[in-house]
Amino acid sequence: MSMSIEALVALAKTRLAESGSDSPSLDATVLLCHVLQKPRSYLLTWPEKMLTPEQRAEFDALLTRRLSGEPVAYIIGEREFWSLPLKVAPSTLIPRPDTERLVELALEKAEQIPGDILDLGTGTGAIALALASELPSRQVMGIDLRHEAHQLAIENSQRLQITNVTFLQGSWFSPLADGIKFALIVSNPPYIEEHDPHLIQGDVRFEPKSALVAADNGLADIKYIAKTAREYLLADGWLLFEHGYDQAIAVQAILRELGYQSITTEQDYAGNDRVTIARF
Repeated sequence: MSMSIEALVALAKTRLAESGSDSPSLDATVLLCHVLQKPRSYLLTWPEKMLTPEQRAEFDALLTRRLSGEPVAYIIGEREFWSLPLKVAPSTLIPRPDTERLVELALEKAEQIPGDILDLGTGTGAIALALASELPSRQVMGIDLRHEAHQLAIENSQRLQITNVTFLQGSWFSPLADGIKFALIVSNPPYIEEHDPHLIQGDVRFEPKSALVAADNGLADIKYIAKTAREYLLADGWLLFEHGYDQAIAVQAILRELGYQSITTEQDYAGNDRVTIARF
C-alpha cells in the first residue's frame, strides 16, 4: 500500500518506540532518507509525497531489520564521525560520538609535539581519518588485527580522499618497522569485561565481541599497549586511551607503574570519565 512520507514516518516512529528504540524518530528518518536517497530537509519540505511500491517495500525491509534490534549504521552501511561519512560493516565497531572526545584531546596534544601519529585498533579508520583530516601536514597510521576492518579503513580513506594516512593489518604494534617512533599513540581498544550485561543490550549485541571484550576485567589490552608503547613513543610523546566510565583509576595506576608522567583523565560529553592521557 502506498503511503505519504509524513504518514510513513509517523507509523514507523510508533512501531520503533514500541520495540524499545531509544531514538525512534531519528531511526525512521535516517532509514527513509536512505531509501529515497534524499537529505532530511526533503522529508520536511515534501511530507505529502507518496512513495512508490518499490520504495515502500525497501523501507519496510529495512524497518523490519531495525525492529529486530540491528543497528541503523549497519543497515544503511554508513555512520558520520567528525563530520566524515564513514562506511561501516558488522566486522567493525560503529563509531560513537563519545570517541570524538579522544580526537579533540589528541589534536590538543599534537600541537605540543611534532611527529607521526598512530591509531591502534583502528576499525573503520574513524580516529585516524579524523586526525589526518585535521592535520594534513602530519602522517597518521592505523592498525587493526582483522582483515575486514583493514580493508574497510582503506576504503574509507579512498572515498574521503585523505592521503596522509596509512593502514596496516596485524596485532597491535606487530606490523611496525623497527625504530619507528610516534609523537602520539591513540587507541580505543577492547575494554569491556566479558560478563558485562551491556553486551546483550542494544546495538552492542550486533557488534564484534573481539573489538569490545578484553580479559583481566577489561584491562588486558590497555596494559599491553601501555607497556609496549614506551618503545614507540618519541621523548615527551603522548599516549591516549578511551576506556570504560569506571576504569579511570585502574588505567591511571597502570600508566603510573610503567613510568608515565602527566597522567590525567578527561570526561566525555555525558560527564563520564572516558579518556586517560599520559606522557612518556
